[in-house]
Amino acid sequence: MDYKQAMKSIDEQKFAPVYVAYGSESYLIEQFIRRLTDKMIEPEHLDFAVSKYDLNEVPVQNVIADAETLPFMVPRKLIIAGNAQFLTGSRDSGKVDHQLDRLTEYLGAPVDFTVLVFTVSVDKLDERKKLVKQLKEKKALVPCLPLTAEELQAWVRRQAKRESLELGDGVVDQLVLYTGGHLQSLAAEIEKISLNVGRGGTATPELIDSLVVRSTEQNVFILIEQVVQLRLDRAFALLEELLKQKEEPIKIVMLMARQFRIMLQVKELSKQSYSHQQIAGQLGLHPYAVKVAEGQARAYDVEKLSRIVSQLADLDFKMKSGGIDKVLGLELFLLGLAA
Repeated sequence: MDYKQAMKSIDEQKFAPVYVAYGSESYLIEQFIRRLTDKMIEPEHLDFAVSKYDLNEVPVQNVIADAETLPFMVPRKLIIAGNAQFLTGSRDSGKVDHQLDRLTEYLGAPVDFTVLVFTVSVDKLDERKKLVKQLKEKKALVPCLPLTAEELQAWVRRQAKRESLELGDGVVDQLVLYTGGHLQSLAAEIEKISLNVGRGGTATPELIDSLVVRSTEQNVFILIEQVVQLRLDRAFALLEELLKQKEEPIKIVMLMARQFRIMLQVKELSKQSYSHQQIAGQLGLHPYAVKVAEGQARAYDVEKLSRIVSQLADLDFKMKSGGIDKVLGLELFLLGLAA
């Protein structure tokens, strides 16, 4: 079942005996477990009704034994078993001996007083495995994958509404861009902004600039966006800000090269009619990052992008060999890019 269906069933008090919440969007996995806990377990029963295991340390047969044990002083219990790597294509480290036949047997006749949740932080399970096929047949798989660009924008608006926060023009895209589209960061920043402006207040682009914490990678991402839009004053202000923060110019060049390579790859894959989700999967990126890179790449043809990547490689060599002042080299590159 998909994520929305699973959450709807939980809200209706319809609990499956086993779930596998998997995906790289850890915030959705956390929200899924929180909703399940809130709907299943009374607050006063939490200490006796909820158990957590790390499958890197505990064999799955021990988890099944707990699931089959009658609950103590509570009507039902919730068991959460993390790091279920045996459902993926990754190699078994051999640290823990998982007797997967016990899980297969349990799936055939699960008890009615336990809900068992497996979690694993991968976007794809190994569907060649008999166990994964069995879980799929039981409709136990709940993908917690990165949202599409459109879903992400809608999610930001819903989250802001919950916080009674008004969003000014362009703020939704700005928030997503500044946080890299990660839900955990978005939720934290929206809450922080709401506390700053108060209930019913409005978040403006200027406020986002001053409040939202950005990584060096995100700042470089934004810097390139300013250059593409020919907003050179903003681009140089961002560069100055990065240098004041003692960021190494060579690191900035490396991140620029990475972004332009992404733009080149996205442009090539888009020509082959790949969707944003497919490109994100191919390149290991967030779908929103693909959307932005695609927009940035429209300003250049493939030949120009290839030339820029080559120029950045040359600049990197000159910086490391002392052939050019690092800051001057960066500034000249940005001016040449805008020209």
